[in-house]
Amino acid sequence: MEEEVTVLIEAEVNPTEDEAKVKSAMENIFSSLQFEVKPLKRGSSLTAKTKGTDGLTKLYNLLRRDRIRDATRSVLYKGISGHSIIFYLNKQVAYVGHVSFSQPSGESPLGPIRVEIHCEDPREIIDWLAPRTA
Repeated sequence: MEEEVTVLIEAEVNPTEDEAKVKSAMENIFSSLQFEVKPLKRGSSLTAKTKGTDGLTKLYNLLRRDRIRDATRSVLYKGISGHSIIFYLNKQVAYVGHVSFSQPSGESPLGPIRVEIHCEDPREIIDWLAPRTA
């Protein structure tokens, strides 16, 4: 896979949360992250970026370990928008090193991790991350 891939990961850090734990949750799922923190009225916004499929290797491996490729395919296909794939992960589940998809709001008490993958061909990325198992 030779195409240019950029991954943007964002999460709100609530006043009750430890910023290091939210960073850790992101690092459990993605590699080679560069972080940026912005203060908000309540808490802060933690943004991370990574480039290339190398940044997606941990996610790739977790999807195989947790055996959720078919469910992942479905979620990622629904998240395609132009040259991007947008999806949300449960922050607490990511912190313990697993993948659980979430809704943009209301489902996770601490708010989800928002993931946006920019690439030329989203379907190619999905086929690589979560090929059909059947």
